[in-house]
Amino acid sequence: MKYSSLGFGLGLRKEHYHAILDTPEDQKPDIDWFEVLTENYLIEGGKPLYFLDQICERYPVVMHGVSMSIGSTDPIDVNYLTQVKQLAERTKAHWISDHLCFTGLDGVNAHDLLPLPYTDETIKFVANKIKQTQDFLGSRILIENVSSYITYKQSGMTEWEFVTAIAEESDSLMLLDINNIFVSAFNHNFDPIEYLDGVPAERVQQHHLAGHTQFEDYIIDTHDNIVVEGVWDLYKEAVKRFDNVSTMIERDDNIPELPELMQELKMARDIYAANKPSISSISSNV
Repeated sequence: MKYSSLGFGLGLRKEHYHAILDTPEDQKPDIDWFEVLTENYLIEGGKPLYFLDQICERYPVVMHGVSMSIGSTDPIDVNYLTQVKQLAERTKAHWISDHLCFTGLDGVNAHDLLPLPYTDETIKFVANKIKQTQDFLGSRILIENVSSYITYKQSGMTEWEFVTAIAEESDSLMLLDINNIFVSAFNHNFDPIEYLDGVPAERVQQHHLAGHTQFEDYIIDTHDNIVVEGVWDLYKEAVKRFDNVSTMIERDDNIPELPELMQELKMARDIYAANKPSISSISSNV
């Protein structure tokens, strides 16, 4: 079973703390939920937690990390997971997510989301680490597909087959990043619709929508710009396949004023309303 859908949200950024909180409760911004960057709040006290506590009183939140390094050959960092679990309890986070990648080796953090080879050996190894992590946290986690710029000679399957196999083996859920699919499809010349078709709907818990930077021969996943038309088009197809999935706008640089992001959020809502499956089409597929 998946978690209940939260609707349409934004990534919580410090630039928006006051815009979110300095309004009466009955006039608060029309945002259903916020995604919290886990590592920003693994601290004791201070302004970040002061603001986070207030926001958690007004809105549901989920946690999204960048340091779990679930694909690394390093052992699970119990100290890190302990902090994550404590923050989840403090915020009453609806779920916890991180990326299907590794971020370093031998205790050294590369501060990047590095892709994995798509092999049966990797599937078994990563799925086992996810199981251990879920047992420690006491809840199922979401694993996000990353954008990539290289491939491995050892890979023997598509990315969507790889991601699906890990989710099934570990009984975890998916954070399906629509922008990352678009970026990787361009960089590696595959059909993004085939990716969507290859993912089990019952595993998809959340969507990310974000901007990127396109060059002549490749795209970099920069999260510093508006969502482009091609990503919106791909999101339309995702809605038709996965229906009511918690969806958010992710912006990490060149942070605009909150109303500008809320316009993008409204676009996501409108696309969902125009493309969600009808009751009759859902019934015919059961």
